[in-house]
Amino acid sequence: MTEIIEMKKDKKEIDNTVLPVLPLKDTLVFPYLIVPLMITDAEQTKLVDDALMRGSRIAMFLQNQDAGDKPGPDDLYRIGVTGNILKMLRFPDGSVRFLIQGLTRVKIKRFASTEPFLSAVVEEVDEVVSDEVKMDAMQRSLMDRLKTLVELVPNLSEDFHVSAINQETPSKLTDYVASNLQIDVYQKQEILSELNLLSRFQKIYTILNREIEVLEISQKIQAKAASELGKSQRDYILREQLKAIRKELGDSDDHNEIEEFEEKILEAEMPESAEAAALKELDRLSHMSPSSAEYTVSRTYIDWIISMPWSKSTVDKLDLKKAKQILDEDHYNLEKIKDRILEHLAVRKLKSDIKGPILCFVGPPGVGKTSLGKSIARAMGREFSRVSLGGMRDEAEIRGHRRTYIGAMPGRIIQSMKKCGSNNPVIMLDEIDKLGSDFRGDPASALLEVLDPEQNDSFSDHYLELPFDLSKVMFITTANWLEPIPAVLRDRMEIINLPGYTDIEKLAIAKRHLIPKQLENHGIKASNLKFQDTSVKTIIDGYTREAGLRNLEREIGAVTRKIARKIASGSTKKTSLKGVDIPKLLGPQRFTRERLSRESMIGVVPGLAYTSVGGEILFIEATSMAGKEKLTLTGHLGDVMKESAQAALSFIRSNAVELGIDISDLQSKDIHIHVPSGATPKDGPSAGITMIVALSSLLSGRKIKAALAMTGEITLRGQLLPIGGLKEKLLAAYRSGVKTVILPEENKKDAIDLPAEIKKNVKLKFFAHVLPAVKFALEAKTRKTKK
Repeated sequence: MTEIIEMKKDKKEIDNTVLPVLPLKDTLVFPYLIVPLMITDAEQTKLVDDALMRGSRIAMFLQNQDAGDKPGPDDLYRIGVTGNILKMLRFPDGSVRFLIQGLTRVKIKRFASTEPFLSAVVEEVDEVVSDEVKMDAMQRSLMDRLKTLVELVPNLSEDFHVSAINQETPSKLTDYVASNLQIDVYQKQEILSELNLLSRFQKIYTILNREIEVLEISQKIQAKAASELGKSQRDYILREQLKAIRKELGDSDDHNEIEEFEEKILEAEMPESAEAAALKELDRLSHMSPSSAEYTVSRTYIDWIISMPWSKSTVDKLDLKKAKQILDEDHYNLEKIKDRILEHLAVRKLKSDIKGPILCFVGPPGVGKTSLGKSIARAMGREFSRVSLGGMRDEAEIRGHRRTYIGAMPGRIIQSMKKCGSNNPVIMLDEIDKLGSDFRGDPASALLEVLDPEQNDSFSDHYLELPFDLSKVMFITTANWLEPIPAVLRDRMEIINLPGYTDIEKLAIAKRHLIPKQLENHGIKASNLKFQDTSVKTIIDGYTREAGLRNLEREIGAVTRKIARKIASGSTKKTSLKGVDIPKLLGPQRFTRERLSRESMIGVVPGLAYTSVGGEILFIEATSMAGKEKLTLTGHLGDVMKESAQAALSFIRSNAVELGIDISDLQSKDIHIHVPSGATPKDGPSAGITMIVALSSLLSGRKIKAALAMTGEITLRGQLLPIGGLKEKLLAAYRSGVKTVILPEENKKDAIDLPAEIKKNVKLKFFAHVLPAVKFALEAKTRKTKK
């Protein structure tokens, strides 16, 4: 409580006097009161020393809220208090502490100097007394409120009320009360600056009323919570006793672990249902013996709940230019997929709560499906996790095992979420077309909930048995073949096809990615080994036959190892590989593209097939012999392909005249159709046109045009129906030296997206009916041979 003193002052002595100015920051001095102050600033220390030498008198003014550590003339309030320094002590740290007597209210007329400290000419201000009757009434009301305040505040003693009663003047009373109120220093400055005594009373009275109201409400709240606090105190005492018991039993470490678990559960920001389940399981755990087998199971379950990223997210990189740059760096071409990712980021930028897309990359091995997922995660700034589904037959791998089983764990989806540590990673489900099923369930069916944007916001794992939000996850699935994927699962995904690469694309990818990677892997500097374009083309043409890039990378690695051996043996010669150098390193060429350049044969027609590893050339051979119209099919053909052969023969018979075939000759022959390689299973309807042309060639004795291939499904009426896998089939045709390809008319729209390299080197002929296609495919007449 601030002490009050009695002083006599001479107004003329204060007016127009130059006094040192001490800025006050966190405290305020009122007239007639003694206040302890401390200063650490060197300039203010000089001010105190100068004041002691000049009579111990200084002027004190509160600095503005925005003033810095060195307040200037513009940073001070203009109404303050003069004071007299009673006692001063210096301390070893350079600080000075002193007692100051407040004297009287003064205002600044003008500043005299700013160095080495502020000084100003000040004059005393007069207080205004407006209505003595109102003043007396206000003073009595104030004393009543002070009495109420003392009763409500425990740290205010009765002496405060007694001292207030014994103040001689209303001005002293207001200053005494204001200095002892727990209010902001700037509110105290308002009271100090108020020269109208009645207004000053009213301000203090308002502050007292508000403080009393707050205290009364606080008491009601405390009274209401008394019973709850009593229960909490009882629980606390029981817990402390339980701690002591556990300590005596040697179980104190386990109890500390339970407390840590409780803190982590509260800090995990999980949904209310998950938090309630975790706390319930923790309470159950606290009553178990650590030696119990169930203790470990329960502890592991709580640990899994805590470690899940319920509310942790990574911030998406929504810079579209930067994302495109990253995608272009990592992958050559693949423009459709890059555009799809950039579109997702653009929408994400406009609408932050969009659900993650479910993409399915379908294409042959080695075209970059898996690596593309990593690149997408890097472009978006998200965590990445890969889940291999190949050969998975147990549904529990997706949904997890129930905790009743020994060694139970969550499924691969929840494990990936924990591994990533965020609730919006990129999760790649690899080889989704190779899922199996047996007595343990169907994993493909378990994925229905995971890959459905309308359901996966509450995915429930059998182990956790709590709904977890997967809607922010970007799922990417990969497959070599679309047909094995169940239709209901396929419907939930956005299918994006990744066909094989052309030779030009393979060359560009090898130069940008494969060769630098292999040089780095084998410790060879780029200056020591250079692959010329002809060498890479030779490897592509003669040593690989694939839609993807794996064998190409493997052969480049084989060449690099041989050069690495020479360098390790001491050779310092720089190597520049040409096309003619490759056979010396890799041996004779394994493949040739001259298969279609030889003279065409009667009854042998090249068709185009689409397999899980890309497109292939498929030769269909037909021959005849004396018999009774029997049809023999060999080459490990499936039912659909056999039916295509039957349909082709029926069409030939019904249209023999238009095709120039003698029907009577056909009735005395057996037909044999064979499709090499005989050990490889083959099926599908797209060989129908090829079989018709092969039979027409055989029965009419006309050869097939050179460098010609074809594909298309047929009907008995001779319609040519569209086929799938157009780009893959045409890539196979281009790699095999085909110059012209017969295609169904309805596939013309698909040709728009073909690579320019194919459009330039392969001529596409579209037909809606079989007869014009057959007439185009066969030479005008059989060439005569010399005997």
